[in-house]
Amino acid sequence: MKYFLIAGEASGDLHASYLMAALRQQDPTAEFRFFGGNEMAAAAGVPPLRHYSTLAYMGFIQVALHLRTILRGLKECRIAIRQWQPDCVILVDYPGFNLKMAKYVHDEALCPAFYYIAPKAWAWKEGRVKQIRRYVSHIFSILPFEIPFYQDKHHCPITYVGNPSVDEIAQYTPPPPEAAAPVIALLPGSRTAEIKGNLRRMYQAARPFAARGYRIAVAAAPSQPRALYETLCPEAEIVEGQTFRLLSQATAALVTSGTATLETALFGVPQVACYYVWGGALALWVRRRLLKVPFITLPNLICGQEIIPELIASDTHPDCIRRHLEAILPGGPQREAQLQGYTLLRHRLGGPGAARRCAEALLTQFRESFSK
Repeated sequence: MKYFLIAGEASGDLHASYLMAALRQQDPTAEFRFFGGNEMAAAAGVPPLRHYSTLAYMGFIQVALHLRTILRGLKECRIAIRQWQPDCVILVDYPGFNLKMAKYVHDEALCPAFYYIAPKAWAWKEGRVKQIRRYVSHIFSILPFEIPFYQDKHHCPITYVGNPSVDEIAQYTPPPPEAAAPVIALLPGSRTAEIKGNLRRMYQAARPFAARGYRIAVAAAPSQPRALYETLCPEAEIVEGQTFRLLSQATAALVTSGTATLETALFGVPQVACYYVWGGALALWVRRRLLKVPFITLPNLICGQEIIPELIASDTHPDCIRRHLEAILPGGPQREAQLQGYTLLRHRLGGPGAARRCAEALLTQFRESFSK
């Protein structure tokens, strides 16, 4: 079969590469064309038709400034699909671009479009579900709580296939334990605005624990200059490109909301989620009005209850963060309860094998519904 995949940022590129490898195991005749990145290129053995870095713009201003480039990319993608005539298109996250391509292949009756890692319509922009239901043949979900949202509420065909983070952590081999001081890990995100907003507050909250013998270590994003971290937390240990190694050694963590909260939980590290946004109480009000879900972190959403504390906007004052951090350190009143919550999380996520299960389900779906 011929598969055309579209991923628009680094994590999508990585997860799509695992899916491509799994498809090739299930389908030795598999051929790939794609908009993506280096990981997908390694899996496919061919370069991307367009690298995601040339189209990875987020936010209204960035999109407006680069609209001509984005429109050119959409046109190139349409032409590539029409000329190559794939058996199916696989969309990986990146909804602003991918939903347009789903509409195109549907309206032109070219081939089915499948979604792997669905848009987070359960959190915001719920109106996108109408497009997904109309243009996407099947969703392969990596989050179990998406099933009732997409299937029960909106009647979209969907299958939960497991979560790639479970696979990545199961495959990780930690280094031998070091005879060193216990570690408080700081994971402030990867975007510049996130780091500037969160890291200084995290560091100020954690710094007093250095007097108790804790090492304060920050996970640095490969895309960011070291000087940024040295300015915001001058006495912290800076760990570049080794987040899993840091988590494997950590006693507790302060984490900016995102996939990192899930990875931290799967490593069994008690954590406090911190997400500073400008605006204080106003930002909290806006969040309640715009977000459709009760939590912002994946562990809490998956478990349906507050497993980890979520500190947002004005709650991210260093004193507030410090109190919550104290409670999850060894001997703290919330540490054991959080670790028990992680047991529920692992149960709901299931075991490794997300890409393999997705490949099997996709091929079954295709053969039952679309094979000629």
